[in-house]
Amino acid sequence: MEIKYDVCGVGNAIVDLIAPASDAFLAEHNIAKGAMTLIFDEAQVEKLHSSMAQAKTVSGGSGANTIAGIASLGGNAAYIGKVANDDLGNLFTKEINEIGVAYDTARHIGGPATARCMINVTPDGQRSMCTYLGCSPLMESVDLDEAKIGASKILFLEGYLFDREEAKAAFVSAAEIAKKHGRKVALTLSDLFCVSRHKDSFLQLVKNHIDILFANESEILALYDVEDFDEAVSRATADCEIVALTRSEKGSVIAGFGEVIKIAAEPITKVVDTTGAGDLYAAGVLFGLASGRELETCGKLGSMCAFEIISHYGPRPEQNLADMARAREL
Repeated sequence: MEIKYDVCGVGNAIVDLIAPASDAFLAEHNIAKGAMTLIFDEAQVEKLHSSMAQAKTVSGGSGANTIAGIASLGGNAAYIGKVANDDLGNLFTKEINEIGVAYDTARHIGGPATARCMINVTPDGQRSMCTYLGCSPLMESVDLDEAKIGASKILFLEGYLFDREEAKAAFVSAAEIAKKHGRKVALTLSDLFCVSRHKDSFLQLVKNHIDILFANESEILALYDVEDFDEAVSRATADCEIVALTRSEKGSVIAGFGEVIKIAAEPITKVVDTTGAGDLYAAGVLFGLASGRELETCGKLGSMCAFEIISHYGPRPEQNLADMARAREL
């Protein structure tokens, strides 16, 4: 099959509502600071939503943010994720198509609404997320688009989606489709909570299907149940071709083909909002790999994209990432 896309993402299709908040607001609404809390009660969702008077509404979802970053870098990208036939579903579809991403997953009819993530950002830049997953986790193998996966250099799987047994089966099916067409498969572990819930299943997926693995330091330590970061890197590179690991202000490490490369974080005077930093780091690395760049350059692209995203509210780039990369000669 002819290659048409650099990356095809599979993940949760979510609309983000982002607002500044005080620590008192978090306490009032029992929101865990700096963490992601799932909400299952639609009435609770509506109550919190209505209290976020200054909220900015924008399409989100971890995997979709990564794909949006690849588009901003000048890459060709596709996405697979479920939204409902409602206003938020219309918003998600419109915005992701407008940035040039190929997206046409069939709408979910009846049942849960489109997913939303209510993100309250405190003055220290920490984001505290309350997520209603709605219909987004109802991904099944039948929802996969073989034409898009087969025509993509890299398939990118979002760990947040890895919950229901049907979704786990869809991940394996997607990886098998990619392998059938000779493509690479990437996975982000997404969140420490995801790793804790699905460690054994993640390990099986990583060992048997994943070429490129993304995680932060706490996630990779938890996945391999070790306390030493270097040991975790060694374990991960034994399972995967390439491993890209973020370490907050310490920068990141990208390892593969016998190399372990440390990438410094770009200096920034003020962190505004860390929402999407890991997602955009993955965008830079994936775009670099898909375009044949060296590992160190891929890591620097990831660092650049993360730098852009933490300088403003919201999980999608506000600057043209391709222009930024050219200015840095990346």
